[in-house]
Amino acid sequence: MSENNQKLNSTVRPPVVVVMGHIDHGKSTLLDYIRKTNVTENEKGGITQKISAYEVLHKDEHGKEKKITFLDTPGHEAFSKMRERGAQIADVAILVVAADDSVKPQTTEAWKTILESKTPCIVAINKIDKAGANIEKTKTELAEHEIYLENYGGKIPYVEISGKTGEGVDNLLSLIVLLAEMENFTGSPQENASGFVLEANLDSKRGIEATLIIKDGHLEKGMTVAAEDCICSTRIIENFKGVMINEANASAPVRIFGFNKIPKVGAAFKSFKNKKEAEKYTQDWEVKNLNIKGKGEHKIEENTDKKIIPILLKADVSGTLEAIEKEIAKIKTTGAEFKIINKGVGTISESDIKSIASNKDSLVIGFNVKADKSATEVAENRNIVISFFDIIYKMTEWLQIEMEKRRPRVETIETTGRAKILRAFSRTKERQIVGGRVTEGKLILNGTVKIMRRDFEIGRGKIVNLEKGKVKTSTVEEDAEFGMMIESKIEIVQGDVVELFSVEHK
Repeated sequence: MSENNQKLNSTVRPPVVVVMGHIDHGKSTLLDYIRKTNVTENEKGGITQKISAYEVLHKDEHGKEKKITFLDTPGHEAFSKMRERGAQIADVAILVVAADDSVKPQTTEAWKTILESKTPCIVAINKIDKAGANIEKTKTELAEHEIYLENYGGKIPYVEISGKTGEGVDNLLSLIVLLAEMENFTGSPQENASGFVLEANLDSKRGIEATLIIKDGHLEKGMTVAAEDCICSTRIIENFKGVMINEANASAPVRIFGFNKIPKVGAAFKSFKNKKEAEKYTQDWEVKNLNIKGKGEHKIEENTDKKIIPILLKADVSGTLEAIEKEIAKIKTTGAEFKIINKGVGTISESDIKSIASNKDSLVIGFNVKADKSATEVAENRNIVISFFDIIYKMTEWLQIEMEKRRPRVETIETTGRAKILRAFSRTKERQIVGGRVTEGKLILNGTVKIMRRDFEIGRGKIVNLEKGKVKTSTVEEDAEFGMMIESKIEIVQGDVVELFSVEHK
């Protein structure tokens, strides 16, 4: 169909809205209030860890119900890639800033993403109900970061809200509807659906499933969806509530089941009425991307300077898997590094365990997944511990501890005292009495010393008795004379130097 015909047949579609901002600034609380559900309490640690999508209805100034599709992107730093996709997929961005916390690192990161994607934006100053809220300070700090609000040197619309009490939320929804009318977002319902993959995972009962956002066109049961090299016949379509539907139009979030492999989060998809056309689409994509395929795979490289700690990583969904990979890559220390040698979505299997069993230092991590019975048995038989997590920061804290345990230790020797031997007295097979003067630092009873002759170490010994002025002591300070008994196989002579030292493994 020509571009002119498409314009003639286009219809207004609901805006797709992404909610962005710093962690704990109240994004999920705001969306909870809007859709009257309670996702926040179900999220581990109060942190949203998957992209969710849902539709709400809001009456415009004429009393007509308008539909809005929301994307709830994770606010945790680990999910920056998922947030970037959200901004690319969305029509409107809501930048949430807490009035009691003002501008934070993820606020500026989100703003940069919004600017780069050229997405129309509304700033929501949230938590105005809190005792420490300072709206004017928040506006000023936004301006300092070149986020210029209306009446504050710029044109960015803003709303003061409380996601907890609901104050100002209606104004926010009305502003979204108004902005959507001004931008005139349209779709072509007569065209086959196209859009993006929001999330994908392996369901033990229903197979590989994916959440899609339709940006244009029409999807119905019986059509075939292709996303890069992945393909799915749409025998089942569910809406955002999990209710089975027969069809969906532009801006709708849907879930479909039966992909031949897990599609990449953020991948563009197209739908076809003819399965052969879909297969040709995936084949063409594979040919086009043949040269770059596999570049992103993890490989263990030989590095004599660093100890490699292998990781097997399984997560419930691909977006979370990607976020965890990013966090693991940040964990660094001298002499060691993590390498993900096997990763995937779904239950930890027996073959997963066997793939890393040869390396005793391997770590097996399951995030929001379980291990099947055979995998657990193999792990127990081979003394492999499977570690399970459902909060990212707890996993990273644990990994930092594990890296500290496993990294190679560097031996450092520090000289803490030096003395010149002025006289050598009696000697037995392994003990000798000598006298001298401390020239630097101090000597300590039971300390280990190097025996130096003409600046070369000729042996080592231990101070087993120490006297100062013929009185036993535990320490002799600088410039003091002493007598001591050293346990050593080396014969000490006048003019030698003994150096007290300590050894640390750092």
